[in-house]
Amino acid sequence: MSKETPELRFLAAADLDRLAAVVFELSAQLHIERHQRMALEAALIAKGTLAPGDIARLAEDTGFLIEARAAADQSLHKLMRILVEDGDRKAPLRPETPA
Repeated sequence: MSKETPELRFLAAADLDRLAAVVFELSAQLHIERHQRMALEAALIAKGTLAPGDIARLAEDTGFLIEARAAADQSLHKLMRILVEDGDRKAPLRPETPA
């Protein structure tokens, strides 16, 4: 017979706790992505692969914007699952199911 460990909660309402988890996860991902992008951009410019304005011009390309927005939507969809899913929230990796 095993005792279940109580779920960790930091805020009184479970929904607020989940929302806080989403905010912290997004913040962590944003920080990592920004740092990696800046490092990659600097390395590509230093090697002469890109000119300093190439990335800014690409960010205005319609086709690129469509693909980037679709990827962002998919990523946010996965994060929002935290607010509605059931099960063991202590598990760091949950199975990915096709949306």
